[in-house]
Amino acid sequence: MELRALALQAFEADDVETKLALTRSLSAQQARISIAFEASIEAAAGQPGRPARPVLIPHTQLPRRSVHTPEGRAALIHAVCHIEFNAINLALDALWRFAGMPEAYYRDWLRVAGEEAHHFGLLHAHLQTLGHTYGDFAAHDGLWTMCEKTAGDITARMALVPRTLEARGLDATPLIQRKLRAVGTSDAQAACDILDIILRDEIGHVAIGNHWYRWLCQRQGLEPVAHYARLTAAYQAPRLKGPLNLSARRQAGFTTQEMAQWGEAAPGPADQ
Repeated sequence: MELRALALQAFEADDVETKLALTRSLSAQQARISIAFEASIEAAAGQPGRPARPVLIPHTQLPRRSVHTPEGRAALIHAVCHIEFNAINLALDALWRFAGMPEAYYRDWLRVAGEEAHHFGLLHAHLQTLGHTYGDFAAHDGLWTMCEKTAGDITARMALVPRTLEARGLDATPLIQRKLRAVGTSDAQAACDILDIILRDEIGHVAIGNHWYRWLCQRQGLEPVAHYARLTAAYQAPRLKGPLNLSARRQAGFTTQEMAQWGEAAPGPADQ
């Protein structure tokens, strides 16, 4: 058994349950699995397997729904569920696509893949209690679009996916929880409890991105803050918007220098 080839197999699986089962199996066998560090792995398409639904549309076309209705809360949970599904593929892609990294890199992203699969499972089970299943609502593909852009540059990938796009989840989660708690229903509280687990784990995922981004910059003789600015411009990454969860970002390894440069976007109501 070889980790990166098996990660590609899970990555290309288009059935949700198959993808989850393969990812969980990888996590369970991690102590016994070998890693072909230097191998160049060829993929059939280089695209993640995904089910026919949800239908993917531009994020600007997604309808707005109130969390004060059961349908609105289901749509919100579905949106987060879709983010976690993409995050499984993101972690699997980081495993199979990039050769020549230390063993710890692959072990880190294997851990992330397993935790993202766990998050998806929790959210999907909760979504089913609301009378829906994954695929019932339209979704957008913003997270995977940046993965495609950075497929040829691991440094850009670490900079712009975990420590940029995923870090936005650290800011958004407390705001979502605040809205749900205001609803006051048992299903809204159950969703908040799941989001607590996800926020805790996502701090670790962003920290992994921060660690490997800085490791790569050191290997290439790059100054991390200055190079990050170059990458965000070159890849047209989303601009940082507040309010920011500074406590979570600090735990995830963002430096004082970086936080000082965020300026107007920080701090804000999401800071805990």
